[in-house]
Amino acid sequence: MTILERRDTNAVAYLTMNAPERLNALSDEMLAALQTELGELAEDHSIRAIVLSGAGKAFCAGHDLKQMTAGRQAEDSGKAYFKDLFSRCATMMQTIQRLPQPVIAQVHGIATAAGCQLVATCDMAIAAEGTRFGVNGVNIGLFCSTPMVALSRNIPRKHAMEMLTTGQFISAEKAEQLGLLNRVVPEARLAATTTELAETIAAKLGVAVKIGKQAFYEQLQMPLVQAYEYTGDVMVENMLWRETEAGIAAFLNKETPNWDQ
Repeated sequence: MTILERRDTNAVAYLTMNAPERLNALSDEMLAALQTELGELAEDHSIRAIVLSGAGKAFCAGHDLKQMTAGRQAEDSGKAYFKDLFSRCATMMQTIQRLPQPVIAQVHGIATAAGCQLVATCDMAIAAEGTRFGVNGVNIGLFCSTPMVALSRNIPRKHAMEMLTTGQFISAEKAEQLGLLNRVVPEARLAATTTELAETIAAKLGVAVKIGKQAFYEQLQMPLVQAYEYTGDVMVENMLWRETEAGIAAFLNKETPNWDQ
């Protein structure tokens, strides 16, 4: 069985975490598979959007606690293993946002701890009704400090702190209200709705979306004046492209742009 499955359709790559017996936990194997596949997608110019989902009854239950418990058996009580584990996970999460293609999380069941972090890290997210979200590590004495990084950049800080300190789940509807999700749909419509969004994005000029995604995350870290200066330069570069000139001409002529990328 392949732990991470991929299929490509209409310039969209569909990645499915395929370890349902472990609720698609971010095990060492899953992290390695995700990192490898994301690295390949970064160089795949035929793909213009990515959908990430989980097989079985859940999206992702976070880190693999059985593996983490086994890691404690080392002479240093697991210190080196845990440091490496969280470093590998952080690298994978950051890779998602550095990809040229937007990544959409297709979420169902539960997304907990690092699984909730994964949803927060993706550029967009759509969830099925009934999905629950939590950063529940505090319930077992492990504060979700690394999941907190992505979560606190998605939702208001007081709500993030409440989730982190109570370990309680929130509903999909609440997650949408707070900004963790783009929308909530009936489970029967989840795949179709996500595909529709992905194919809409994939129909755009890929190189424009690429520089736009990069600029989006870069400007968030800048003071207002610097952000405008930086994004102004990005728009100047974009305006000088032949494809953009063709797109503007098509719009003025009430035609559909015909792009090769």
